[in-house]
Amino acid sequence: MKTNWLKNMAFTAIALTVAFGSVSVASAASKLSGKIVVNGSSALLPLTLQAANEFKKLNPKVKIAASAAGSITGPQAVRKGIADIGAVDWDASTDVPGFKKFDGQVAHKVAVIPFAAVTNSSVKVDNLSTKQLQDIFSGKVKNWKEVGGSDADIVVVNRAFGSGTRVNFQIKALDGKDFMTKGDNYKEVKSSGDMKTAIETTPGAIGYIDLVYVTGKMSAVKINGIAPTEDNVIKGSYKVWGYGYYMTKGQPEGATKAFIEYVQSKTFQNGSLKKLKFIPISAMKNV
Repeated sequence: MKTNWLKNMAFTAIALTVAFGSVSVASAASKLSGKIVVNGSSALLPLTLQAANEFKKLNPKVKIAASAAGSITGPQAVRKGIADIGAVDWDASTDVPGFKKFDGQVAHKVAVIPFAAVTNSSVKVDNLSTKQLQDIFSGKVKNWKEVGGSDADIVVVNRAFGSGTRVNFQIKALDGKDFMTKGDNYKEVKSSGDMKTAIETTPGAIGYIDLVYVTGKMSAVKINGIAPTEDNVIKGSYKVWGYGYYMTKGQPEGATKAFIEYVQSKTFQNGSLKKLKFIPISAMKNV
């Protein structure tokens, strides 16, 4: 009897510990309140929206508003005080080609973003070299037959200046070579969503986008024979990728700090983030 009594007391103690631990965590979470405004990268928007949805379920008193008009608008909005987080496809606290750093802002890595050259489904070219990409995006090569395809005009779709996807693609896929800026078969779009629509609906089109936006109505092209896959990025053989960052004015506090930490958590990184075709930041330790 004494043994049974001791066992019951032990189980009760464990149950109380678990219960009070849960209440403590829930109480801590429920104390978070306020509004978080996120602006910037359209490449990171799917990640931000998914994380916001999950975070709000855990913290119902926190409201999160997310919008995307291109990476450069993120740290600009933070600097102006109209956003708490600036989503960017490069570290905006440092100088990168074409952009000066945003002093006083802190960069928080939240994802690895693989980018791909993509073509409309009408294009039957599945592999391009760096030189061929340079010639296409500069306007030197104007017909698909010049790079092994059928006799059809190439329509170049580019992102507007200020896009982090554009920065990454120009540096890593084109080795820094310039884009064409005008022409009969040239289009310029403002966001990843606009790029997706343009590629899907424009015969002969080529552009570039992060993998989360790639659909069955387009083809992700191999570059120098290497496909834009998660495994190839992690192995280091596919080079067209970049880190996604959340920029804040100084170190974040309160709900903003908790939201960034949630996005960086193992739960989100190895769960929803991977399902969206982003790569966890921990996967790149050896690259």
